[in-house]
Amino acid sequence: MRKIILMGRTGSGKTTLTQKLQNNPLKYKKTQYINHYDLIIDTPGEYTETKGLGAALALYSYEADVVGLVISSTEDYTPFPPNITCMVNREVIGIVTKADREDGNCRKVKEWLELCGCKKVFKVSSKTGEGIKELIDYLS
Repeated sequence: MRKIILMGRTGSGKTTLTQKLQNNPLKYKKTQYINHYDLIIDTPGEYTETKGLGAALALYSYEADVVGLVISSTEDYTPFPPNITCMVNREVIGIVTKADREDGNCRKVKEWLELCGCKKVFKVSSKTGEGIKELIDYLS
């Protein structure tokens, strides 16, 4: 499986997705620092939310094969500007988390990720398992 780095706002579901991809029990845990696993790099949301730390994400992307931009279906806005995928020389995919939420809008978030430059967008739910197999198959 190719190594992926997950980037997104605090609460977007990166750590929960990391747990699901590793087949670990789901438990909320605030990511305080960049966590390196065999095939996943989980980043704190503050790196996406803070301009001064954003450049670090571009540097950390070189340690992965694929960059995953993560946005929850329940978000009111995207933290990523249009055409941001050109900032790294890695494949960048979009991941819509919390796809099972009734108050979410997966279509809107998918459009945001496509505007960022993501050619491939996955809709996933770490709670129900929706889309997880497709994401794992794509990374394999």
